[in-house]
This record gives sequence, C-alpha cells and structure tokens, in this order.
Amino acid sequence: MPRCGHSLRSAATAYDAPFRHPFDGYFGGFVAKYMGDGVLIYFGYPEAHEDDAERAARAGLAVIDAVGRLATQEPLNVRIGIASGLVIVGDLIGAGAAQERGVVGETPNLSARLQTLARPGTLVVADSTRRQIGTLFEIEDLGPQPLAGFAEPQRAWRVVGESGVVSRFEALRSGTTPLVGRDEELDLLTRRWQQAKSGDRRLVLVSGEPGIGKSRLTAVLSAHIEAESHTRIRYFCSPHDQDSALYPFIGQLERAAGFTRDDTAAIKLDKLERLLGDGAEPGDLSLIAEMLSLSGGERFPPLDLSPQRKKERTLAALLRQLQALARRQPVLMISRICIGSIRPRASCSTLRSRRSQACRCCWSQPTGPTSNRPGSEGRR
Repeated sequence: MPRCGHSLRSAATAYDAPFRHPFDGYFGGFVAKYMGDGVLIYFGYPEAHEDDAERAARAGLAVIDAVGRLATQEPLNVRIGIASGLVIVGDLIGAGAAQERGVVGETPNLSARLQTLARPGTLVVADSTRRQIGTLFEIEDLGPQPLAGFAEPQRAWRVVGESGVVSRFEALRSGTTPLVGRDEELDLLTRRWQQAKSGDRRLVLVSGEPGIGKSRLTAVLSAHIEAESHTRIRYFCSPHDQDSALYPFIGQLERAAGFTRDDTAAIKLDKLERLLGDGAEPGDLSLIAEMLSLSGGERFPPLDLSPQRKKERTLAALLRQLQALARRQPVLMISRICIGSIRPRASCSTLRSRRSQACRCCWSQPTGPTSNRPGSEGRR
C-alpha cells in the first residue's frame, strides 16, 4: 500500500506540473479550482485581455503537449473543454483549502460538458470560443452535440493546432467592410512607397489606440500595390514571446523558408540554405540556424564567438539578407509592434539603422498596445 500510494502521489505531482506554467504565468490564466482529476481555469478573470479566448486555446494545446511528454509508469492523458461567455464571479465561499469564489453562469457548465465530449489528448471548444479565435487555429467541426443540461444541441469544434495564419488581424477579421475616411493617410503611404521605389529609404510610423484601423491601413496599402513588382516582408511581435528579442525575425524566416510542422532538421537546413542563397557570407547560415534553434551539425557548425559578437554577427547576417532582397526589387517592410515589446523593438531599430543606402525600402510600423502573431513573406 505505501508503494502504491507513493506511485499515485508521484503521478499526481507529475500531472499537476504542466498546469502551473501555461496557466498561472505564460498565458495569464487563473487556476480557480481542483476537482478530483480535473481543473477549472478562468481566462478574463481577475484580469481581462482582448485575446483571452486565444490564450485559453494556446494554453490548452500547451498542456496537452506537456502531459504527452511526461515520463510516468502509466501513460497519462488529458481532455480539455473551453467555452466563452458571461459569468458572475461572487464572494468567497467555503473555508480553508476548500475556499473558492462562487461563479454563476452556463459557461463553466458548458466547458465541463465539452471536456467530457473530448477524446483523450484533444481540445474541444464551444462555438462562442471558435468565433473569437477566428482562423488562428486549425479546427475540426464536430457538429451539434446533445449535452446534459442544455435544451438545444451545442455546436462543438476540435482544435487541432495552430493554423500558421499570417496575422491575428487577418485571422480575426473578414476584410469585407470597406475602409472609410482614410484617403489622406493612404495617399501619404502611397507617396512614401513611390519615394522608396526611387531609391529613398522611407519610414512611416502609424500610431494610435486599438481598433482605429492601423493594421487595416497597411493591409489596404499592400493590396493597393499588389500588382507592382516588389517584395513584402512582415514582422509581428507576440505578447507571449517578449523574452525573445528576435522573435519577429525568427517567425518571418521560418515562413519565408517554407518550414512545415513535419520537416526534419535536415530539410529545414536545406530550405534555409535556398532562402539565403549566394548573398550569405561564411558563417551566416550557422548563426541563422542557431537563431532558429536548428542544429547545423557538420554542415553549419556553431561559431565560437562571445555573446555580444554573436549578436552583432547575427544582425549583420539579417541585414545582408535584406540588402540582397532590396537589390533585386523594392521591399515593403511592415512590422507590427507591441508597445510592451521593448526588446524586439530595439532589435528592429538596430537593424533598420544599419541599412545600406542601396536598400530601396519602405518600413511601416503600426504600433499599439496589442500585437499580432508573426507573418510570412520575403522569399527570394
């Protein structure tokens, strides 16, 4: 019996660990209650974010991945259900370890029913959540499901994984609404683009409160010059990756190279080599591969450099890639900056300040308190 109890305690401890980091810290969830082998987590309480549904879905996928990698005597699985809606959070009830805040609303009940519907190792979301996450994730329609406690069948969706869509702006908006009242701003951006095409570097900062159309304006500019010969590169910061200063460049390079989820390290190196081409200097591929967390092996061994020197050489390698693109044709660079992402913004500014006079670039920076996931262009 003591041995059995110890094994059960070890399994419970191992099972509990994956829930701590994704929910309490990284994605901002609030672990409200442990119920036997289940956990109730709130997103949007006690602090609300505009992307709480997205945070919940990403956290759920992270937990499924973490639990699947646990080394235990018996395989462990997790099933997750997510629902979005209005709830009333009341006063504390109970005492001691059983103390919790009372929650009134059908949303917790719906999430619990969806959790029972999910197969082991899967995440199921309500239709209310699916509408909020747009096309940020690959999803499978499970159709209307009869659930206990609900008079009508509830439509459910299984979240397969991240979709790799270019930006949160494109994923969450249909783009069918016409742009109104921005003729002057669009005309200014178009003039700056024409000046950049003639060889003059141009930087445009689009700043304002969320929802006024900053990202939409740059999207309309991209559509306006779509027929012209140019290369478009987009960089997006992420509120979940602020500790990675070069995260926007990592995302852009991965998509420009055409990395897929099933690619091996060798295939990714081949794609990266084709992307950088003849413009890369000796050592550039080793530095870029290390930045992308790829093992270069004997082909591109890591360089023996100090951290400061490695940073300088990496930025120089990124700059050479940009210069090679700009020598071929004009480059439109759009960087979606998160105000809180101080380090990524500093890296972007460092790279921009080093651009050669030969670069025909127009750099547009829509800034605001929110941020987008990274986009992908810039193939050579």
